[in-house]
Amino acid sequence: MNGIIYKSTGSWYSVKGEDGKFYQARLRGKFKHLDLKVTNPLSVGDFIEMDPDPLTPGEAIIHTIAPRTNYIIRRSAHKTAYGHLIACNIDQSILLVTLKQPKTSIGFIDRFLISCEAFRIPAVIVFNKSDLYDEALMEEYLYLKDVYTPLGYTCILTSMEKEDGLNELLPLLKDKISVFSGHSGVGKSTLVNKIFPQLEIKTDIISDHSQKGKHTTTFAEMYDLDATSKIIDTPGIKELGLFEIEDEVLSHYFPEMRALMGQCRFHNCRHTNEPGCKVKEYVEAFKIAPTRYESYCSILFEKDTHR
Repeated sequence: MNGIIYKSTGSWYSVKGEDGKFYQARLRGKFKHLDLKVTNPLSVGDFIEMDPDPLTPGEAIIHTIAPRTNYIIRRSAHKTAYGHLIACNIDQSILLVTLKQPKTSIGFIDRFLISCEAFRIPAVIVFNKSDLYDEALMEEYLYLKDVYTPLGYTCILTSMEKEDGLNELLPLLKDKISVFSGHSGVGKSTLVNKIFPQLEIKTDIISDHSQKGKHTTTFAEMYDLDATSKIIDTPGIKELGLFEIEDEVLSHYFPEMRALMGQCRFHNCRHTNEPGCKVKEYVEAFKIAPTRYESYCSILFEKDTHR
């Protein structure tokens, strides 16, 4: 029987079968997928084949994983040589960002967008908690919107307190599988509950002491919004370590740098200290946002220090 994974809790998977019923399923033996070194061989969104257990109704054994169209992956927090799959076979990613309580760094935004670019996954950036914005934060939002919109990323300003921005976001979810990601405390679960209160996803408050979010979503889980639309709510991500992206292709995942491919003096230009670098020329002319270039250099430096 074919099925799709709705939730992974480690060794057990909640799978919706083609019969419309949910099964608690286990993976048969050890399984490697396309030689990908990951801590979780299966993730939410994976299409699988399974055999229902004839002796235990509602349970099944997974024996085959279908080829993935894409996935979002980060470096494992516990095994740095391994990756951890966030979600597979998705149509778009919704990144929730907050400029206050807690503040999402530009570096985190850019790392997430790189992960999406690696598989050409469209990304929407939702700037949440706009009810907390003063004049300075609103200027910061407008700056970031001016940076990311020309690069092809839809930017939406939302407030769950005032229910602003929901009419913009809702149509984007129609007929798609969308993964919601971001730091803990940015309001992923609260946002989904506002749009679809029937889901009743557990939420929690921000810690007053640390101003950091508490983890309320322990495992990624997929929900049916209607017959053709699904969303995946994911645990809050503290840090997003990039996985399996080499230095020489890093700039390809920055759309503004990708547009300049082949225009540098040297074909293997790293866009740092080389003469005749078109990317640096654009940065100096403010045709590439300095914050984006800083993110690029930060990632390169991090990779160099880990060699």
